[in-house]
Amino acid sequence: MICAIYRSSKKEGMYLYIEKKEDFSSLPEELLNSFGKPQFAMLFNLKGEKQLRIASNDEVLNTIKQQGFYLQVPPLPENLLNSLK
Repeated sequence: MICAIYRSSKKEGMYLYIEKKEDFSSLPEELLNSFGKPQFAMLFNLKGEKQLRIASNDEVLNTIKQQGFYLQVPPLPENLLNSLK
């Protein structure tokens, strides 16, 4: 399955994966408001050999099939993680 990946115009490091390019109909309005205007980044083949960095291709594919989208949020800064321990 080829999905479209968009970066957030409001939050650095936040990405949205959807099944069809420019089809935001499955997204909750609250998500679109906090995400900002989606900026197209690329098309990606989730069934291909290339793997995503943050999540597994299967996890993204299954989430898109279940809820219509996958939201990738940026990881917490390393020093913040250490301060919470």
